[in-house]
Amino acid sequence: MLSIEQAKQMAKRLRASLEARNQEMNHSAALELVAQQLGYKDWNTASAMLPQEQTPALVKFDKPIPILRMFDEAKAREFYLEFLGFSVEFEHRFEADLPLYLGISRNGLQLHISEHHGDASPGATVFVPMHNIELLRDELRGKGYGYGRPDIVQQGWGQVLEVYDPFGNRIRFCQS
Repeated sequence: MLSIEQAKQMAKRLRASLEARNQEMNHSAALELVAQQLGYKDWNTASAMLPQEQTPALVKFDKPIPILRMFDEAKAREFYLEFLGFSVEFEHRFEADLPLYLGISRNGLQLHISEHHGDASPGATVFVPMHNIELLRDELRGKGYGYGRPDIVQQGWGQVLEVYDPFGNRIRFCQS
């Protein structure tokens, strides 16, 4: 069965064909003729009875949330919460003595930090596009973190500020 959109395309082609023969027809008259050709009383009836065109479903992604491996909860909290300024969104353990899975965020950036063996490999790099990179550098340097004093490095494609967590993971903040 034809859809409304297909019927409209038929009317458009009919008008173009008639115009090529120097016969003019307005769009509503072409719609009425197409409706009659399809067996309907008029265009209003046809448009009420014809199905809407089915658009194919598109795959749509939300923004990813990187998972980084950790081995020590206290060190992870010191680095991610105290030094980088993230806030805890959630904490999950299947039982009290099992590994921690931690969701953290800061100004739109979400990370998951996991003690679970199969969730991630240490040594990952997360690339984070951002604005106001100098403010972040100044904030981090002002905290006097004992394991790093990050600075901005100018690259051909932008400014980069890298920090390394205690587990070998790297967060590469970048401003174009």
